[in-house]
Amino acid sequence: MSDVLVIGGGIIGLLTARELCMAGADVTLLERGELARESSWAGGGILSPLYPWRYPDSITRLASWSQQAYAELCEDLYESTGIDPEYLQSGLLIEAPGERSRALYWSALHRHMLLPVNAERIAEMEPEHKQPPKEAVWMPGIAQVRNPRLARALALDAMQRGVHIRTQTPALNLKISNNRILGIPTAAGKFSATTVVLCAGAWTGELSQILPTPADIRPVRGQMLLFKGKPDTIHHMMLEENRYIIPRKDGRILFGSTLEETGFDKSTTKAARTELEQLAIQRFPVLKDFPVERHWAGLRPAAPAGVPYIARHPQIDNLFINAGHYRNGVVLGPASARLLGDLLLHRKPIVDPAPYTMDAARG
Repeated sequence: MSDVLVIGGGIIGLLTARELCMAGADVTLLERGELARESSWAGGGILSPLYPWRYPDSITRLASWSQQAYAELCEDLYESTGIDPEYLQSGLLIEAPGERSRALYWSALHRHMLLPVNAERIAEMEPEHKQPPKEAVWMPGIAQVRNPRLARALALDAMQRGVHIRTQTPALNLKISNNRILGIPTAAGKFSATTVVLCAGAWTGELSQILPTPADIRPVRGQMLLFKGKPDTIHHMMLEENRYIIPRKDGRILFGSTLEETGFDKSTTKAARTELEQLAIQRFPVLKDFPVERHWAGLRPAAPAGVPYIARHPQIDNLFINAGHYRNGVVLGPASARLLGDLLLHRKPIVDPAPYTMDAARG
């Protein structure tokens, strides 16, 4: 029997398993499919919440901690695994009409560099943009990672550290008695541990329905496109009208994403592909010269107000939850794993854990 059983092998689950293993725990991780092939694989990898001033301070605190940790994390992963997560500080331009004052107040309060820029400056920064917005805010310190590469590095690093990973092993239920998890039934048999951590992303809500206080998490589909471009065609990440564009080191250009309430249906649609492709080319006409290499969808785990659950369950003594990060799983991941480890191991928490409890008020 392991010390800790982590259910869910996305970026949150892998980071959590790694954190606990590094603290000396014997950890087993169960993944329903292949590692990190759901929301973790599908996202853009922007290391900032989109429109960060719109979020509660509880999100900013986690994001700020992670942003400080990411460069070293990626360097350590590259050194230990040979897989480069492609951490790149490409900066983020955000068009936010009418929100400049709010954004500047947020940046001053939380000490994040954020600068107003006009259309002329945007055109200098992104000469391929057909009609630069009249104004935007520029966050030069924001970085990105390649989600699939980060996930592969985390998986290999965790295995090298001794985490026992079982893929294609969905948790079928939670066996509970006397306010404790006694075991996790799967098709491969029952798994038991002293402590269980639920990190099942969009599936956390379903799996937790048996609990006296379930996690309020639902899936929200997002569809994205990848253009096979050339390096330096687009220089910075850019967010306009809830659609972002992300230039990769190798020249590929990611554009997304939709927000769709479709339950657990993660199929792609022709309508979304057409909309995304037309909008991307409308903003950057040069993209019409590049083929769409991939079109995919993922299911985000949405908790109320986008505030994740990172807490011990209030009624189940040996159950913790680290899930519900919505669109911010990558940027919040390192801080969420560290905070969960702090709570489970009785360490001083890196941030006040109160906003992430099961019974905390969420807008």
